[in-house]
Amino acid sequence: MHLDFTDLRLYLNVLDAGNITAGAARSHLSLAAASARIRALEASLGIDLLERGRRGITPTPAGKALAEHARILLQHAERLQQDLAEYARGAKGRVRLLCNTSAMTEYLPELLAGFLKAHPNLDIDLQELPSSRITHALRQGTADLGIVSDAVNTDDLQAWPFRDDPLVLILPTGHSLADGRAVRFSETLNHDYIGLNASSALAIHLEEQALHIGSRMQIRIRADSFDGVIRMVAHGAGIAIVPKAAIDRRPSERAYRCVPLQETWTRRALLLCARNFEGLPPYAKALAQHLAE
Repeated sequence: MHLDFTDLRLYLNVLDAGNITAGAARSHLSLAAASARIRALEASLGIDLLERGRRGITPTPAGKALAEHARILLQHAERLQQDLAEYARGAKGRVRLLCNTSAMTEYLPELLAGFLKAHPNLDIDLQELPSSRITHALRQGTADLGIVSDAVNTDDLQAWPFRDDPLVLILPTGHSLADGRAVRFSETLNHDYIGLNASSALAIHLEEQALHIGSRMQIRIRADSFDGVIRMVAHGAGIAIVPKAAIDRRPSERAYRCVPLQETWTRRALLLCARNFEGLPPYAKALAQHLAE
């Protein structure tokens, strides 16, 4: 049995993406090359790793076992590279940082740019995921650091405060819900929404909240950024829920109303998490300290 790190990374990218096409794109491979590599991996092991269906792929029991071991192997390989980088001039260290939508768009760009400028021998593998998936990855040891909402369980992780990050409802001027009071989330679900990209962590979180109360959001259109969402709300296309930070960084003159929601899950804070901050590789520990300042 021969296992190639490229094949293992591809296999994990396919599982994380839910289909071979997106997994191939994450691995910078063509669909044909990615499919051939997966088939060759299955043939070399003599077992099926994936169940292929109309809605994507799911791992077989053997595929789940391979994924667990592959994540550990790749993590150890990255740690080995980081440790040796301390002795080899020009070698690159790498930190895997997972975060939710707000952290990705509102807080991290300037923080990470400054850190990367000061650490030329470091690369950061940054990925956006829902908070629950981030904590799972940290527990499994497949990420160094994560930034999550305080609504998820972090009891078996170490957590440092990062930012207050409340969510607010924004409405076109003159909307029927803009009557000066805090609004229940359930009241908004009878109105048309402007949503973020369906794969974004915040979009997934909001849709889960709607499902918890037995309803669904009516999404008219999706945008790739908070700026796009806010601009469409301002022009009357629908309503939206966004981080207050996305509102605060825009000019005060605006053609929309910002309204608080009654639900406690909207009054959230962000936490910087790790399995053990002291046990992190040197580069990851330095990044954690930089983000916590």
